[in-house]
Amino acid sequence: AGVKEDSFNVLDLAEYTKNRPWWRKVFAPSSGSSAEKYNVATQLVIGGVTGWCTGFIFQKVGKLAATAVGGGFFLLQIANHTGYIKVDWKLVERDVNKAKQQLKFHRSGNKMPPEVKSRVDEVIIFLKKNVILTGGFAGGFLLGMAS
Repeated sequence: AGVKEDSFNVLDLAEYTKNRPWWRKVFAPSSGSSAEKYNVATQLVIGGVTGWCTGFIFQKVGKLAATAVGGGFFLLQIANHTGYIKVDWKLVERDVNKAKQQLKFHRSGNKMPPEVKSRVDEVIIFLKKNVILTGGFAGGFLLGMAS
């Protein structure tokens, strides 16, 4: 007589998320472009700060990577000249020529695969919708690279 039945609604997440872009899944359904949510100053600050951080990290990682590649090349040259390793230059030349032929083949088609084209289109749409944020990011990135 005094028993209360609880009713639950079941949400099929697979159906709900089937045709939604990944950023909508992450940031909730009400998230639109940043131009709809933030004023110009806030967009510039967010873009500038994230751009500066990205540029600064990119600069540091780039220096580290250049040092590692240069040092590795230097050590390989020393090992080659002292006789620790032997390089089969004919094999290297054959592989380089094969790579050149593949590059010529891909360049002659001059068409992007459809999945790359769709991603590029998504990026262009995002950039057009968020011009101020993108401009702030670009400026911050250049400042981060310079500092």
